[in-house]
Amino acid sequence: MSTTVETVSAAARTAPAAVIVAIDGPSGTGKSSTSKAVAAQLGLSYLDTGAQYRAITWWMLNNGIDVHDAMEVATAAAKPVIVSGTDPTGPTITVDGEDASGPIRTQEVTSKVSAVSAVPEVRTRITDLQRTIAAGAERGIVVEGRDIGTTVLPDADIKIFLTASPEARAARRSGEVKGSDLAATKEALIKRDAADSGRKTSPLAKADDAVEVDTTELTLQQVIECVVTLVGEKQAAK
Repeated sequence: MSTTVETVSAAARTAPAAVIVAIDGPSGTGKSSTSKAVAAQLGLSYLDTGAQYRAITWWMLNNGIDVHDAMEVATAAAKPVIVSGTDPTGPTITVDGEDASGPIRTQEVTSKVSAVSAVPEVRTRITDLQRTIAAGAERGIVVEGRDIGTTVLPDADIKIFLTASPEARAARRSGEVKGSDLAATKEALIKRDAADSGRKTSPLAKADDAVEVDTTELTLQQVIECVVTLVGEKQAAK
């Protein structure tokens, strides 16, 4: 009996401390790829909060909601049932039981998500959902978005803000979409930045205590290694 207790105690002492990692930044900085890889490498859960805003936007469009009518969007915000899977090797998202992982990535959703996300009732609904998921992650979680360190999880153990030049971000985005126009992609990114940074409710912003990582000249693997190191240092200090 004592041997078993000693073995369990030793395991508890050597197991990494659970951490909540907030990774914020604009589109094209490598948030999703970095966050998923870091979570998988460290055995943490993963949450793509942008997918949740895309999901509610997709639902609004499918249900005839005028996404430019804030009152109409606010009234409908509580209706869809959004469920996010947190396995970093295969994150999922469903809306009212339907797989939405593909449909939420269309250009139509991309062009409308900022308008829907700016509605306070939508942000309250999705923020509550995000906090519930983070609180239930027993081993810890990597949460990526635009307002995680500032609004959603201000007490996160470690906050990271990824940046990159508009040119680098546009090149990455264009590389993801075959046949896309680089100049148009850059213009769309800058427009999205302005909308996300300028909204009154939970704007895109770097938390005062966040570590900023400029990914312009870094490979994805270098960014991942940097973040893994930062998280590891935090775990060791807990």
